[in-house]
Amino acid sequence: MTHKIFPCLWFDNQAKSAAVYYCSIFKNSKIISENPYSVIFEINETKFMALNGDPHFTFSRGNSYVVTCDTQEEIDHYWEKLGQDGSYNKCGWLEDKFGISWQIVPSILGKLMNDPEKAPKVMYAFMQMTKFDIAKLENA
Repeated sequence: MTHKIFPCLWFDNQAKSAAVYYCSIFKNSKIISENPYSVIFEINETKFMALNGDPHFTFSRGNSYVVTCDTQEEIDHYWEKLGQDGSYNKCGWLEDKFGISWQIVPSILGKLMNDPEKAPKVMYAFMQMTKFDIAKLENA
């Protein structure tokens, strides 16, 4: 038997609004099931549970979700949509309005960082950025 593992996001009482919010941002997403206590939803074939718990537990940057993007348009989309009413941080990190941390990262970053000659320049370039700029990374 294969055991499926997926994250459970603990909210005070915003499980449904959070699930609807995330499903509105990601194209390949849907709400699978819901009841008064939890909502199961899927983003790009990854399942999540949003749970209505209580205010005692909150999110931290110690747990984040990485969104890899092939184009600057994708970076801009997720950056603006997920960061709306949240806060923006350095190096492609943001916190959404629910307090969940996201990393909006260009898919080319790994390749650039694996090039021993280019990596230091790329790292210097992205350490200066808030939102990633693919063209500046490629030209570093």
